[in-house]
Amino acid sequence: MGICNRRHFLLTICTLQLITTVERQVFDFLGFMWAPILVNFFNIIFVILGFFGAFQYRPKYIISYCIWNTLWLGWNIFMICFYLDVGVLDKNSDILNLGTGSFSWWHVNGPGCKAIYDVTEPELFRPARPTNVTDCVLDYEVVEILHASTQCILGFIAIVGGICLSKVFLEEDDSFDFIGGFDPPL
Repeated sequence: MGICNRRHFLLTICTLQLITTVERQVFDFLGFMWAPILVNFFNIIFVILGFFGAFQYRPKYIISYCIWNTLWLGWNIFMICFYLDVGVLDKNSDILNLGTGSFSWWHVNGPGCKAIYDVTEPELFRPARPTNVTDCVLDYEVVEILHASTQCILGFIAIVGGICLSKVFLEEDDSFDFIGGFDPPL
């Protein structure tokens, strides 16, 4: 009974991670944030791999899912630091959009936000960035930090759950020998 509960727990975490990552992916596509789009895509692949590993009792898949989640945790910590302008990081830089000049969709379209644009902007091939955004219920930095924090929590829980479940799977009785059949007890 205990293994089934752990399995269902990890399957639930994988499902929550998949839902929240797809939601995040949609908004990153709307804002043309290319680095997060790429990393979210890899996360979706590894979450599906982790789900399959938990569902099919495949500890190697779960271990690779746990390794990816440590990288995913690092990425989301970077995102939090990026939007808080920690150290040399600047949220107005082109790191996340890979030099395209785009910005977070939440910057202009957040709840209650009203954007003011400068119509004399000389750059024709870059998206128009607002000069001022007012009346936001939540600033876009807060929304992005909440997204990353949610992913950090789910990623940490997934790492712990994945390690526990893969340990249980690896400790199970492996008395079947593919070459000679069942080994006789000693």
